[in-house]
Amino acid sequence: MGTGRAITEMLLVLKVSLFFVIATAVLGVGNSEHAAARNINIGHHGGRKLAETPSPEFKGFISIDCGSNVEDYIHPTTGIPYTSDEGFIDTGIAATASRYYDDPVKQTLRSFPQGKRNCYTLRPNEARNKKYLIRARFAYGNYDGKDKGPVFDLYLGVNKWRTVDDTNETYHEIIHVASTDYIDVCLVNIGQGVPFISALELRHLDSSMYRIESGALLKLRRIDVAGTGNSIIRYPDDAYDRYWHASQKDDWIKIASNSTIYASSSGEAYGLPVEVMKTAAKTQNASIPLKANFTLDPLSKYYCYFHFAEVEKLESGQQRELTISLDDQRSYLTESVILDYLTPRTIVQDNPPITGAPRLFLSINAAQGTHFPPILNAYEIFKLIELPNEPTATEDGMPSSLFYFSCMDYKAIMEIKTRYNVTRNWQGDPCVPSNYSWDGLNCTNDNPPRIISLNLSSSNLTGDIDTSFSKLELLQSLDLSFNNLTGRLPQVLEQLPNLNTLDLRGNKFTGSIPEALLEQFRNGKLDLRVDAHPDLCLYTPCKGKKKKEFVIPVLASSITAVLILLFIVSALAIYRRKRGSDVVTKSSIKSKNRQYSYSEVVKITNNFKNIIGKGGFGNVYLGKLEDEIQVAVKLLSPSSNQGYKEFRAEAQLLMVVHHRNLVTLVGYCDDGENKALIYEYMANGNLQHHLSVTNPNVLTWNERLCIAVDAAHGLEYLHNGCKPPIIHRDLKPSNILLNENMQAKIADFGLSRAFATESDSHVSTCPAGTLGYVDPEIPTSGNFNKKRDVYSFGIILFELITGRPAIIRGPMRNNHILDWVYPLIERADIQNIVDPRLEGEFNTTSAWKVVEIAMSCALPVAIQRPDMSQVLAELNECLAQVFTRGRNQRMTTECRTSSMPHNTFHLELESEIAPFAR
Repeated sequence: MGTGRAITEMLLVLKVSLFFVIATAVLGVGNSEHAAARNINIGHHGGRKLAETPSPEFKGFISIDCGSNVEDYIHPTTGIPYTSDEGFIDTGIAATASRYYDDPVKQTLRSFPQGKRNCYTLRPNEARNKKYLIRARFAYGNYDGKDKGPVFDLYLGVNKWRTVDDTNETYHEIIHVASTDYIDVCLVNIGQGVPFISALELRHLDSSMYRIESGALLKLRRIDVAGTGNSIIRYPDDAYDRYWHASQKDDWIKIASNSTIYASSSGEAYGLPVEVMKTAAKTQNASIPLKANFTLDPLSKYYCYFHFAEVEKLESGQQRELTISLDDQRSYLTESVILDYLTPRTIVQDNPPITGAPRLFLSINAAQGTHFPPILNAYEIFKLIELPNEPTATEDGMPSSLFYFSCMDYKAIMEIKTRYNVTRNWQGDPCVPSNYSWDGLNCTNDNPPRIISLNLSSSNLTGDIDTSFSKLELLQSLDLSFNNLTGRLPQVLEQLPNLNTLDLRGNKFTGSIPEALLEQFRNGKLDLRVDAHPDLCLYTPCKGKKKKEFVIPVLASSITAVLILLFIVSALAIYRRKRGSDVVTKSSIKSKNRQYSYSEVVKITNNFKNIIGKGGFGNVYLGKLEDEIQVAVKLLSPSSNQGYKEFRAEAQLLMVVHHRNLVTLVGYCDDGENKALIYEYMANGNLQHHLSVTNPNVLTWNERLCIAVDAAHGLEYLHNGCKPPIIHRDLKPSNILLNENMQAKIADFGLSRAFATESDSHVSTCPAGTLGYVDPEIPTSGNFNKKRDVYSFGIILFELITGRPAIIRGPMRNNHILDWVYPLIERADIQNIVDPRLEGEFNTTSAWKVVEIAMSCALPVAIQRPDMSQVLAELNECLAQVFTRGRNQRMTTECRTSSMPHNTFHLELESEIAPFAR
């Protein structure tokens, strides 16, 4: 049987089955099957706990040889025990350098071709508030045969450490006071090669060393002045395993002592190695200063540490005295420094730090009236790195109660990850930075953030529901659907006071639903989604066959209550409309977002300098806020078709609708005659541009699938995540925008009508929609409901598949894309259906699957079309097919959106429907 014929028969079956699907969806019950998990890609860093090296002499040391196939070994030069990273990270690929290195640590490495962020988690004993030196080592060694090392970002926890742009036998080091009992070191792919790492080392430092009031210290130089040879002085000479590099200027004179250097009685805390301190450099006489200069970033802050020890035995009663200047202008760091024989002394320049200068001029002079030339044994220069982002669990600078709850969030999500062995991109901090937050998880924008949404749908979870879920105190949405969870629903779910959505479909639960959850469901406070399973009772008490008798009364009473409420609200809305007037003298928008004045809008847009688009409201301008964040400003034109009434509706709607696949409203202006909406700026424009034949950068098949899933997430949220549902009414590629990460978001849904129930429809007096995307039933019925958006989405899917526009221009007449594609579908000619610009680079099975989905969406009769939840599930199945056929069962290009949660910040029916019904 041909593929085209099979599709035709499938559609006949679909027409019949959809009646049952729609009917059961209205009641909130019904059997549903969900196919392959939508997250195949990346694992987690659970593994065994990485503890400190147990030997007493290495207490406070963690030494990881990344990519090593030897579990543990002793370094032949330093004697430090190193361990393989295989037990501590389950992502990445172990590799061996092509060129030979004497140091075994440099011979192996781990690369990370998959995932945006990959993290090592270090857990030294009682780490919080302790000071650590953390060192990441890189030896490219042409391991991949490309003879060109990558460029990538290195993160310390949730904050950027630095960009690694020279990976040929280099290392980067930072000094940090841990704010938590764990330390994440993450490698972030920035699109300039595959990140890798050769070794990761942590060393505990004494609390009195390297004073840090905030941030962290990035090491720029650690110099052993007048040292000999090319080898680095480190452990065991340096008890803290710092790396000291030898350096001396040609006009400096080396001096040294064979006597023992000892710590001063005043308590020298820096533990300076004897091999470093027994050598120094001096000038020829006291009139010549020791000079050096270094390039600085004038916008950064720098700290300097100068280490001295007198190594020349002077005549009795004589001492060397010197001064230190940092600006070459005789502005001294200290009044004078007097050196004692063989006694280390450290002079610290850290208050205030050096800043605002393009260069640092160092000058060490003999003190006035003295006859001994200045000396210097060693010095260190650090750059202050700000750490603005707080991790999900941190204690510094916040009320104890806030720390308790954020810490509970972190512990709870880590317990869930370990308990269910979640194989997703769950690495590093769950929430921060927001660009790299865990798949399926949404957090607040607080500092520290709190987890408010968790989507573990189709994640192969087994067993019962763990009590850890109850620790996520601010959780609003929990999706555990389509797993293999069993047992009774625990009482702990009642302990989530903010929960408004709970999806338990597609599991094997037994017993009764807890009464508290049912009560919230009856009161309309909880969107409870469960199967009509014979072993799960929707009411208590639940006894034998009688349990089914209670399902319909509960649902019927709830539906009746909702209908009565909707009737009352609608009546009030009509009454208010009849009595009210469209003339508004002041803004009625109530928002948590910022309201801008017209003068501020002028400033943001640089006097409306750059037009980046046009819409029904008027022009759209590029703008920039005070914090340099780019925005798009939609200005309401006095001559536009829409007036204040529509503007108010859009603003009020966007204030309460939030989803990562909907364009975010940053603020608005309602200043007399001047009205504007300020949106997040979408750097990669709209989908229409990317599908255009004039665009040289052709979207890959995988990118098209990701965009389709993104848009489906956003539309499914508008239809099913908002109460009442929101109908877009003008869905098309130009209203699907792409951010810098090619994440798709739906725009311009603000003129949509909000409907009280699925069965209700609105007869529009101002027809919306664009030719080619408008449901063929609209011209005759004028009705708008969710299935009209589904039709538009089907047309967009066909555009993604074919690369052709909805209306294909011809010399004699224009053709609709459906008229063009249907004959090819009947002939099962997939090669001529898919965009020829892909040059055959697509998965045939997934392409047919998307064609089938698009056909079901674009059926001519609205009631025959699927709900967006079903469309989304099938697209995720399609995406999973691509995942499983990729290398190592992973997608070769990252698509974070396939597992994004159905964000469920529900609109409260009682308080939110009235403004939209006016």
